[in-house]
Amino acid sequence: MTSAISRQPINPYLALVIAILLPGAGHVASGEPERGLRFAFFTLLFAVVTWHFSTPAQSFIGRSAGGLFVWALSIPDAYKIARVRYEIWKSGRN
Repeated sequence: MTSAISRQPINPYLALVIAILLPGAGHVASGEPERGLRFAFFTLLFAVVTWHFSTPAQSFIGRSAGGLFVWALSIPDAYKIARVRYEIWKSGRN
């Protein structure tokens, strides 16, 4: 069921940096655009929800904690996807 990836996938560390800079972008760069857009959507959604349920006395981090949490979850996920694709490509190349 595993198919060989014909072209070289993105370097996993580059996908990691992209995922840190923008939510969902690491997934898009790794070849999972639907997953990346879902992460970006839920990052924004939870940031807006926690913003409205918190008080103005909270810091920016506290007011957008839900979105930041989803973003933090997406970073290792994007790296893992990129690493798996890279290792499959590398093993098929030998």
